Amino acid sequence: MCVVSVRRAAILVLSAKAVCVADGEGILHSARHDLPVPSVVRLTRYVRVPYRSHVGLSRRAIFARDGWRCAYCRGPAETIDHVFPRSRGGRHAWENVVAACARCNHAKGDKTPAELGWRLHALPAAPKGMAWRVLGHRAPDPRWADWLDLPEAA
Repeated sequence: MCVVSVRRAAILVLSAKAVCVADGEGILHSARHDLPVPSVVRLTRYVRVPYRSHVGLSRRAIFARDGWRCAYCRGPAETIDHVFPRSRGGRHAWENVVAACARCNHAKGDKTPAELGWRLHALPAAPKGMAWRVLGHRAPDPRWADWLDLPEAA
């Protein structure tokens, strides 16, 4: 399962390498064919493509995981923060990085939330699920919900 461009999906359908399962909006025109824009296609022959077993850690993905909200005060997030500071041996990993507002990040400095009497609104963890593996931090098309097991809120 992966995300491809409309052009690539159309080429796969026209070359009979894929079948259109769900149409998108619009029609593609050529000299000989009119083809509805494919939204979801299924390959006619199974091709095993190894996928990443983990989601890559990036600034944008951290913001998306935390809903663009500060992990400490729930205000708008502007920076990322290491819960256990790197200066004290903290790792740069999903379980130690959260989105934070500039005010909280500056006030926290190189201390832990416990030392300041702060608490995290949610424990940081690596994102899970097919949607994260396929899309990463990108917003999914709502028409893909049947194939990605998206949560109701998405």
